[in-house]
Amino acid sequence: MPSLGEGGTPLAPASLDGRRVYFKCEQLNPTGSFKDRGSAVLVAALQAAGVRQAVEDSSGNAGASLAGYAARAGLPVRIFVPDYTAGPKRAQIAAYGAEVVRILGPRSETAKAVLRAAEAGAVYASHVYLPFGLAGMATLAYELVEQLGAAPGAVILPVGHGTLLLGLYRGFQAMLQAGAIRRLPQLLGVQARACAPLWAVEQAGAAGLGWVREGETLAEGIRILQPLRGDAVLQAAAASGGRMIAVEEAEIEAGWTALAGRGLWVEPTSAVVWPALHNELASLPDPVVAVLTGSGFKSTAHFDAHRPTAERPADDLRQAAKPSTFPGV
Repeated sequence: MPSLGEGGTPLAPASLDGRRVYFKCEQLNPTGSFKDRGSAVLVAALQAAGVRQAVEDSSGNAGASLAGYAARAGLPVRIFVPDYTAGPKRAQIAAYGAEVVRILGPRSETAKAVLRAAEAGAVYASHVYLPFGLAGMATLAYELVEQLGAAPGAVILPVGHGTLLLGLYRGFQAMLQAGAIRRLPQLLGVQARACAPLWAVEQAGAAGLGWVREGETLAEGIRILQPLRGDAVLQAAAASGGRMIAVEEAEIEAGWTALAGRGLWVEPTSAVVWPALHNELASLPDPVVAVLTGSGFKSTAHFDAHRPTAERPADDLRQAAKPSTFPGV
């Protein structure tokens, strides 16, 4: 398998509202996101099938991960991305040697473009359509139980297509059936209110889709209007006793700042878990885990736009660089 050392990420404890919670630092995987767990298995499956080149569509992290693991395996890939995809993500994909195809319009237009390529004969190495990556995602469930010494009471995570939630559910379910754990953790999926189709369906049934839009959001990684496995994601969350949560843009912004203030440098998509933690913690059983899915180094433009006002101007820095006046120095 074309491994880059994925998995084994830290589980960082923190105090929140008088409770101990844990942050699973998936942003520290080799290409900077949780997608690496699935990409390792997916690329191995492509190799076993004799695939010699492939295409994929992504808002950034999945494309970067596939490009990295494909480079490891010597597999040429072409990655279709929305034009709004963060620059560092596009640069990372290209650096691995993959061809980057930028598509104007919302995320859904990128999905249409890659399907046209697939219809023309390209092998579609989709992390969503193909089931192989779910086995890699399931390893996160095994790892959490190993690190905690027991099953979590609840796991909160960002949800776009929902492959991570499905992988977690399958992993925990397998351990439950094997007698390794005694209960399924509650799985709480978090979406940006600007594009929250799963939350809308859970709230209002199929009619809820009538008022869902693919609105702009800081959480670009979960801006998915039509999750391919949406029904399965909702069923898994419900079977675990969990649910879908939607958070506002101001809450995502505040969450990103709050996590950085605790030393957790993540992209805004990961920050959706912070307001969900605050809003839901009182009702959740211990231990509670929040999954941080992507690195802050993938969203430097967002940081530049929100640079702390406390930074000193150049004149102050030159003043600070003068020789010290402490005695004997």
